[in-house]
Amino acid sequence: MTEKKFEHVKIEKNEEGNYAIISINRSEKLNAMQIQTLREIAEALESMELDNSVRCIVLRGTKDFTKKPSFSVGADLSARVDSKLDLNNIRHRNYAMNLKHKYYNLIEQFPKPIIAAVDGFALGGGLELVLVCDLVIASKRSQFGFPEIKRGIFPSNGGTQRMIRHFGKMKVNRMMYFGEHFTAEQMNEWGFISFLVNDDNFEEFVHEKASWLGNAATNTLFVIKKCVQHGTQVPLNVGLQFEHWGYAVNATSKDVKEGIGAFLQKRTPKFIGE
Repeated sequence: MTEKKFEHVKIEKNEEGNYAIISINRSEKLNAMQIQTLREIAEALESMELDNSVRCIVLRGTKDFTKKPSFSVGADLSARVDSKLDLNNIRHRNYAMNLKHKYYNLIEQFPKPIIAAVDGFALGGGLELVLVCDLVIASKRSQFGFPEIKRGIFPSNGGTQRMIRHFGKMKVNRMMYFGEHFTAEQMNEWGFISFLVNDDNFEEFVHEKASWLGNAATNTLFVIKKCVQHGTQVPLNVGLQFEHWGYAVNATSKDVKEGIGAFLQKRTPKFIGE
């Protein structure tokens, strides 16, 4: 898992909790992202997809920040444009956007739970990165928003499409039309945040939840993730078929037998992730 060297991200593994941490490591830029950043996140995830010792991912900004805490403030607008791209050519612009969407999609499709651990800013493309995760743990000092309108651009990395699936049109339009920052408390009231925690309890809480998932029934989490991701994009009768198939797939796993056996024997289950 750690053989490949990355420039924009760091990978750590918590063996006790059976989870890994992917940290965006560009603190001097408030973890602003380039194409390389997204590619490295996707490649880091791919390296852990078949690693049975990693059963949950924490995606975060680096703990060792130099300016302000930040998950990511979005696109690095100072980054050089690829010399092969002609931004006056619509096909070249389309290619560049397809590449970014490719990496966001790969992150979203990763089959194990991904926790977005947000401490500080989650803005623009950084908030779009949060949107492709499964759970959001946020410190109270965190801020969220789509400030792109202030630069004459818009959330084009899936933001207009994924955020509308969380909020109604009026809230999404407010966020994108005015480019406001919203507090973690506000986003929590709107139902966007899974867990809102005090700043001084943030690290401990993230570890607790990641460890819980890392020691849970991995195949069952896989089925839940697939049913929620794909079943909600189709009519209810088709979505229910996802549940039927998911049940059939999951029923033969070792963790199901362990979970039911532990319940009947009145003991704590020990899941092995199979």
